[in-house]
Amino acid sequence: MYDATFSLPGHTMIEHSLSVPLDRFGALSRFSRFAADEVAAIPEKIELFAREYVRHGNEKLPRLVYFQGGPGFGGPRMAPIGSWLDTALNHYRVVLLDERGTGRSHPIEAQAVSAVGPAPVQAAFISCFRQDSIAADAEDLRLAFGGEPWAVLGQSFGGFVVTACLSQAPQGLSEAFITAGLPSVEGHADNVYRLTYAQTDVRNREFFARYPGDEPVAWSVAKHLADVEERLPTGERLTPGRFRQIGICLGRSYGLEQLHFLLEDPFWTVRGARRLRPQFLDRIGAQVSLAPAPLYGVMHEAIYAQASTGATAWSADRIRGEFPQFRLPDVAAGAAAESELEAEGRGFRFTGEHMYPWQMREDPALAPIADAADALAADPSLRRLYDAEALAANGAAAERGVRAGRGGSAAREAAAGHDATAARRVPAAAWVYKRDMFVPYSISMETARLAGFRTLVSDSFHHDGLHSGGPQMILKLIEAVRR
Repeated sequence: MYDATFSLPGHTMIEHSLSVPLDRFGALSRFSRFAADEVAAIPEKIELFAREYVRHGNEKLPRLVYFQGGPGFGGPRMAPIGSWLDTALNHYRVVLLDERGTGRSHPIEAQAVSAVGPAPVQAAFISCFRQDSIAADAEDLRLAFGGEPWAVLGQSFGGFVVTACLSQAPQGLSEAFITAGLPSVEGHADNVYRLTYAQTDVRNREFFARYPGDEPVAWSVAKHLADVEERLPTGERLTPGRFRQIGICLGRSYGLEQLHFLLEDPFWTVRGARRLRPQFLDRIGAQVSLAPAPLYGVMHEAIYAQASTGATAWSADRIRGEFPQFRLPDVAAGAAAESELEAEGRGFRFTGEHMYPWQMREDPALAPIADAADALAADPSLRRLYDAEALAANGAAAERGVRAGRGGSAAREAAAGHDATAARRVPAAAWVYKRDMFVPYSISMETARLAGFRTLVSDSFHHDGLHSGGPQMILKLIEAVRR
């Protein structure tokens, strides 16, 4: 491992680099039949990068590694140090990991993926960047640090990684924390998207109730886009479907206001023609382009896929058909189709965290790997992401600990001495949000019960609660696992 150390006011910052295997679980081995000229050189090893912060005077505190949301986003770059990180540094040395494929950990661009071979090979290559491989990377990093167990904290998709760590290497964990990221352990992606569409519908209703004047604006923009070619700064046509995707901001704190501001004053008149303002197109482009994180788009459904559930088969696109209020008119039919949908009286609906096959081809950042995305969505044999038995063992140990706690210290000692499993329990706590638009509340609670997470439930926080809630989120998690 390579380390570089820097002195900051009040802190030491250490940058770590570690070489790890690319294909940890043999995803690419089935493509040995391809000739060498069909498959570009795929590295056996990739470089993993992590940035560690240590507050002066706290050099002997245990480590905590943070997994970012996504997939496809690197560890946070905080300058100055603030929010949840500032609080965490009072209790831990904090390691901010660039998960593989992001930041400085072998960052993935569409062009690089398209160069590795035919679409099936590209899909297998992308599958090497899921949460099971990230968890294995983290374990290698922990061992490179000397092997002392560490705490893990995951936000959103980062919670999926934490759950994979708890499945694969619980012996390396001292504590496990999750905010807005308890995944479905064995369920199909269809179940997730049915729940997220329902919550997205609720959030749309809240938005238009607060800003009723924005609904006719949204309809007007959609109808205009159905008839008139408006181009985003990246060069492609903005379609009504992609316009609807700006609703993803509704899943965040103050998302209603963010969407309201996006929709203000979208039109102007140019030489007698009604057009969308360039500034409006710039803002929409910044919201819908996945150029900063192509893995987020192409791999989003794959983080739910495993052999036990079969292929996702573009789950969000299929399940959308079960919700008529989210119906997407055929753009070829023009504004008349949008007017027909409006006349049905269900109201305008923005979509949320949902990826679609047509989106892979409309977004220039994803177009080179659209066929790979199709192949990944059609793959029924992606490996298991979580070990339900290992998670259940942690949950059972947690329950024994609760029962022993009710009987006093003698009972706790007897329980620990009688059952070795109890000694392997990883104390775990999670924030779960009833109104989470991205990670369904009911699924989160089911997984929490299985794996022994103490839950902190909120009906006010949204998906970005860790960032909006800051210090209190961390302190309450620590209190939950240590009481």
